[in-house]
Amino acid sequence: MKVVIQDDAAQVAAYCADLIVRRIVARPAMVLGLATGATPLALYRELVAACRAGRVSFREVSTFNLDEYWGLPAVHPQSYRHFMDRHLFDHIDIDPVNTAVPRGDAANAAQACADYEAAIARKGGIDLQLLGIGRNGHIGFNEPFSSLRSRTRIKTLSRSTIADNARFFAAGEFQPHLAITMGIGTILESRTALLVATGAAKAAAIRAMVEGPVTASCPASALQLHERAVVVIDEAAASALTDVEFFKHIERENRRLENPGPGTPPH
Repeated sequence: MKVVIQDDAAQVAAYCADLIVRRIVARPAMVLGLATGATPLALYRELVAACRAGRVSFREVSTFNLDEYWGLPAVHPQSYRHFMDRHLFDHIDIDPVNTAVPRGDAANAAQACADYEAAIARKGGIDLQLLGIGRNGHIGFNEPFSSLRSRTRIKTLSRSTIADNARFFAAGEFQPHLAITMGIGTILESRTALLVATGAAKAAAIRAMVEGPVTASCPASALQLHERAVVVIDEAAASALTDVEFFKHIERENRRLENPGPGTPPH
């Protein structure tokens, strides 16, 4: 697991956007997994700016979102399809046909989940999966005690997740307690997993993910098993790690390895 610590949330967004842009430029038809929530908003603004500036094109990119509220149609203002259209898809040159979000209003839940897995497989799998992390360590809507081999399915949301997301719903508005989500097994099959977290509220979850055991009680800890997991966090989210300077030292050495200067010994 590669842990990259940036000074603040703006630097986290810029770092991740640059990584994604470089990947798309190298492979224009890449398959990109996406996430919703407050954390990736700054990253999406960076990607929109990069597209408008001509640094990257999404014309050949395909996307798969991690999850969707079960019971909300795509047109609902609180649906994750609406979120993605509003904050990213409507502002870049991507073909809407190539943007997949789980159907929260499908008539057959089991079939919708199987169809989503099949659609990912037809595209050859996900090249880079963007992830956030919940305060309880969830990724996607894989709540604590989810199977580490799980596939796309319907999940009951924990009380803490429902409480955290209540701010997005008006008083008296229907708030779903179920979601359709990629499973942890599905996420682990991505070629690169890019987890982004900012703010002190995520510090305990980050420590459990990075330093704790691999356990279903912290679903994100499964990323320790991923061959190419990259965790990009700000100083506040890193504040509970045992040795922040150690991770910064590793990243400096990685940069030297990737960009050797004059007089750098061969590795």
